[in-house]
Amino acid sequence: MSAPPPPAPQVGGRPGGRSARVRTAVHRAVKELVADETELLTIPVVAARAGVHATTVYRRWGSISDLLADVVTSRFAGDIVVPDTGSLREDLNRYAYDLAKDLSDPDTLALVRATIGTGGEQGAAVCRSERQHQLEAILDREQARGNPTPSLERTTDAVLAPLYYRAVFTDLPLTPEWTHRLVADLLSLDHS
Repeated sequence: MSAPPPPAPQVGGRPGGRSARVRTAVHRAVKELVADETELLTIPVVAARAGVHATTVYRRWGSISDLLADVVTSRFAGDIVVPDTGSLREDLNRYAYDLAKDLSDPDTLALVRATIGTGGEQGAAVCRSERQHQLEAILDREQARGNPTPSLERTTDAVLAPLYYRAVFTDLPLTPEWTHRLVADLLSLDHS
């Protein structure tokens, strides 16, 4: 009886292996450091917190902004569920409420601010793209029902922009009443 053949080597790294553990540890370290706001966010500081050598982090990510972009991509991809209530107004109200709730989380807000602070266009682009795809899905679904909709740009300007501006640059609360007013203003202006 012959022994079974050895397993085929995996291409692209080992899922759950050292690479995955390093990524998890580094992401956790970034989130903790951003939330703490006590130390300057640098690769050596992140590496020390993660328990890995700085050259490992430099080799994999290259810069703090690339590292933040990876953390942001991981954090924001698919994090907000696109509602489907059968009504554009209700879909946008729920979407805006869920986004406001997410942005009200101090850890999420710290990560968004850190990404903006490093000038990390890649991380900002990931977040912007994800949010616009979500809004596009809501608008496309409403159009498929045969109803008129505002443009994606107009919806972004009326809903996303004020939410992010208020969250990132002010201390004003993101209340459900305020998010509902954003949607009401968008839809009343669009249908007048």
